Amino acid sequence: MHQLQLLDYIVFLVYFIAVSAYGYYVYHRKRSATADSKDFFLAEGSLTWWAIGASLIASNISAEHFIGMSGSGFALGLAISTYEWMAAATLIIVAVFIIPVYLKNRIFTMPQFLSVRYNDKVSTIMAIFWLLVYVFVNLTSIIYLGALAISSISSLSFEACIIGLCLFSVIVTLGGMKVIGYTDVVQVVVLIIGGLITTYLALSLLADRFGFEGNIWKALGILRKEAPAHFHMIFKKGDPHYYELPGMSVLIGGMLINNLAYWGCNQYIVQRALGADLKTARKGILFAAFLKLLIPVIAVLPGITMFVLHQNGMFRSEMTDATGAVKPDHAYPTLMNLLPEGLKGVAFAALTAAIVASLAGKANSISTIFSLDIYKKFFNKEASEKKLVRVGRWAVILAMLMAALVTPALRSLDQAYQFIQEYVGFFSPGVLAIFLLGMFWKRTTANAALAGAVLTIPISTVLKFLPAWTRGAFPDYPFLDRMTITFFCVVLLMTGISLASPPKAAASSIEVDKRLFSVSSGFLMGSVIICGILAALYTVFW
Repeated sequence: MHQLQLLDYIVFLVYFIAVSAYGYYVYHRKRSATADSKDFFLAEGSLTWWAIGASLIASNISAEHFIGMSGSGFALGLAISTYEWMAAATLIIVAVFIIPVYLKNRIFTMPQFLSVRYNDKVSTIMAIFWLLVYVFVNLTSIIYLGALAISSISSLSFEACIIGLCLFSVIVTLGGMKVIGYTDVVQVVVLIIGGLITTYLALSLLADRFGFEGNIWKALGILRKEAPAHFHMIFKKGDPHYYELPGMSVLIGGMLINNLAYWGCNQYIVQRALGADLKTARKGILFAAFLKLLIPVIAVLPGITMFVLHQNGMFRSEMTDATGAVKPDHAYPTLMNLLPEGLKGVAFAALTAAIVASLAGKANSISTIFSLDIYKKFFNKEASEKKLVRVGRWAVILAMLMAALVTPALRSLDQAYQFIQEYVGFFSPGVLAIFLLGMFWKRTTANAALAGAVLTIPISTVLKFLPAWTRGAFPDYPFLDRMTITFFCVVLLMTGISLASPPKAAASSIEVDKRLFSVSSGFLMGSVIICGILAALYTVFW
């Protein structure tokens, strides 16, 4: 049944009212007496560790995971989980080494860090890059995948879904970071419950198909038996999927660069912790790392299950387009359509929660960067706190409008998750190089950072298209390997420029105290548990 029933709409309405009412309560109970921009953009001192951790995950998990990652699970298998599991390890690194530097130096935006460490020119170039990527890659892909899923399980058109998601997200975002942070707790609970219900349904269907009457534990064994190639975390050269996830690069190469840039140098993510003290921020990040371990269960496992069911003759029409080509990103929406009345409403609410949380978080970061790093710096240096908040709200509305207009152009994609990762990867290596050298090598100069900022995308572009331009004479590297090459090219370039400049040209205003890197025994214990789980997972599914 390819539409929601009355009970589903009631369940969704309860979710919508609950989130809206809680957001309204948070806004009025916790708002400051004055319209402080740091309060609006960062919820300074207001978010607890569990709110920070939940907000990190709610902002990160979206339709690109439910739909895109399930699609990649259908096509590639469990290996796509490396984006989640390696993120858990990366979060520990960020909590220990990167967040303390931001908090010690009272950094509120990533462009502000670049301005303090280098100069306004570097800061402005990167701020513009971030705004373009956030609006035209991140927002558009989240809206596209969300509208695709919602339109496939309801009577709403694709265009109506785009409008509805944007409006709901704008309403949440206009309340500021406190509203986003605390409503994200509700969103995470809803998306995990809804995700687990959908995974349970998928495994039950598989068990029934093979005569085990809904026994999901038997279904897990069937998956390993029927799709053994889908349970390898590391692809060797020669594997048809090596290009997407190239061997050890998913552990120590491009994947690490991708994750460090995303979790440690990304306004959209880091913003959640910038208003807290170090202890609270670290606890929240560690909580998020534990939650990341769970995501493949609700995002990847349904895709693998749908692959096995499809191979055994089920869902042939649902998983193909008009030309007969298999569409992996149809796996999760097809599965959601099979949920019974009521439970489909829960899954629908979970999907909407994931989409809205991500859109709200992304839009808040866009408004933060635009208001503090563009508007105040270049258009109105004397802008009042109230004016900055007002400009930030208008930035949210305009960014969402632009993204909504561009979104329909993505309808030709097969695996949107891979599209997002690859094209954000054009930008990430240079960002990471500029931040890491800026934090941990005082000799790095502003000219070096400027060169890194300007040349990152050209280097990435040349590496991608050079094989075609040379008709195969130049190797066609997987995009994760291209990220590694780009990163080291930028590091070498920045190192050379810095060493060629007089030492006085590198005047760092960023304070880095090694004592900040010491952690509590509780944090250490939690980190060891996470690393132990990861070691076990990669050993079993190597």
